[in-house]
Amino acid sequence: MAHLARVLLGFILCAFAALPAGAQSYPSRPVRIIVPFAAGGPADIYARFVGQRLQEALGQPFLVEDRPGGGSVLGTDAVAKSAPDGYTLLMMSNTHTVNESLISNKPFQLLRDFVPVAPVNYSDLVLVVHPSVPANSLKEFIALAKSKPHDLNYASSGPGTPYHMAGELFKAMAGLDIVHVPYKGSSGARTDILGGQVQMMFDAITTMAPNVRAGKLKALGTTGKVRSPVLPEVPTVAEAGVPGYEAVIWLGIMAPAGTPKPVVERLNAEIRKIANSPEAKEAWAKQGAAAMVMSTDEFGQYLRDDIAKWANIVRISGAKVD
Repeated sequence: MAHLARVLLGFILCAFAALPAGAQSYPSRPVRIIVPFAAGGPADIYARFVGQRLQEALGQPFLVEDRPGGGSVLGTDAVAKSAPDGYTLLMMSNTHTVNESLISNKPFQLLRDFVPVAPVNYSDLVLVVHPSVPANSLKEFIALAKSKPHDLNYASSGPGTPYHMAGELFKAMAGLDIVHVPYKGSSGARTDILGGQVQMMFDAITTMAPNVRAGKLKALGTTGKVRSPVLPEVPTVAEAGVPGYEAVIWLGIMAPAGTPKPVVERLNAEIRKIANSPEAKEAWAKQGAAAMVMSTDEFGQYLRDDIAKWANIVRISGAKVD
């Protein structure tokens, strides 16, 4: 019995010792970060920022792979079907929390098929219109849209994306009838609003600010609670004509369900270091973004709360997948 007890104790001690060792040996080969959105957007940009610094910290390549389509569903499903070993990660956004209520026939469920790793950052959006639109303020645009119901269009990078939901929330709160024109990615939407094929779009400030400064588009409002330091001359949507309006885009990292907890916790610790670094804070502030720093458990609760929030907005706005 004494010998058996010693053997069992040995197995238990070895099992506990193996946990941190597994985390310390991770990663031993390249890691993929799948971005289920088009290249050049915030998710792509910040995935590369975080991936480069994870590579420097952990000594293995972190390769960013853009897989847009289906309002993030295609790339996300690919990650859900990947081995839960920490070598395939998902760069996600509030598109994913919206889609939990907006798209009922997805091949995955966010909190069933993934585990939260860490949030990255959040930033405001900006409402822009083509210069041909005869409105130079948000109130003028609202009056124009009310005078021409179902005549104006707004672009988004696909159903459920922050750009789509910002538009639906704006329509609901301002009492407007504007037609949603979904694209397969943000690049096509931006191309068409710059070309005048659509009249309006909500987009990331980081992406649209250069076009606004160049006079290629008119900015009528930003979507945060306070004015953005990137476009300080532009009022918020709330102060410009829709009191109480607020919409942001936030980003985070998830992994397939079943990924070893020590690996998840190590990734969380490294991403928190990146988000807390002076380099990241300075660079992101210039782009209108702010770091989000949470434990894995805190991020999980944040996801549950955001899913509930957007389910309510989807219900109130009547948003549908086009």
